[in-house]
Amino acid sequence: MFVFDTLTHRLKRGCETMAYPKGPAPALPDRHGGTLKVDASQCADGCKACVPVCPTQAITRANGETVALDLGRCIFCAACVEVCPSKAITQTGDHRMAVRRREDLLLGRTGAEELRLGTALEEKLRQLFGRSLRLRQVSAGGCNACEADTNVLGTIGWDLSRFGIQFVASPRHADGLLITGPVTKGMELALKKTWDAVPTPKIVIAVGACAIAGGPFVGHREVNDGAASVVPVDLYIPGCPPHPLTILDGLLRLLGRLDERPVPV
Repeated sequence: MFVFDTLTHRLKRGCETMAYPKGPAPALPDRHGGTLKVDASQCADGCKACVPVCPTQAITRANGETVALDLGRCIFCAACVEVCPSKAITQTGDHRMAVRRREDLLLGRTGAEELRLGTALEEKLRQLFGRSLRLRQVSAGGCNACEADTNVLGTIGWDLSRFGIQFVASPRHADGLLITGPVTKGMELALKKTWDAVPTPKIVIAVGACAIAGGPFVGHREVNDGAASVVPVDLYIPGCPPHPLTILDGLLRLLGRLDERPVPV
């Protein structure tokens, strides 16, 4: 009787997995705000209001130059957006943030005003990983926020496995690593050994501000300021933590599994 009631209940609820990416992306929560955009032309002369409020030194501005924003360091607290008198830095509401090159996360003076979103893996690697990607997740000193949002992708609402992407227990069964955390000195050797255990060819995905640039711990003597100082990185997904939608977009973008659609602002 219990089994029958359970089956009836499930049938009434129907499919609970979101349609994305074949359908529209779920809306980001109001407090998220999406990625940031820098309009250097709006940067007021001599204004440095945004520089001291940034907790990770992601914003710099030298005398006579426009503002520069490093989204790899950014923890998306939006303090800079709130204090900017000319609205040179704004939130876009766009969940897409994943890039292939670290320098593509630099906005303003040292880069573009908007992100250059990541491209897919080379054809040979796409043929290997495009339909079946196995990842070993390594928490290299993180606070578990990025890890939690990564785990959300395995729930019924997201169902990451429908794309052929799964997390595995052993690096020897993996195609690559998904790294979170700033890579503490205590995790450096463990990360190197995990990387060495993954058979070639292999990829690395850095998730979150800590794994990209150290996050709130940037410059601390006990961290390596991100994964790239220890292993080569193929995809950077910024955020603190990144929304599950941002992580999923990055994974699908890397595998060439996205049909680009405009995102409402």
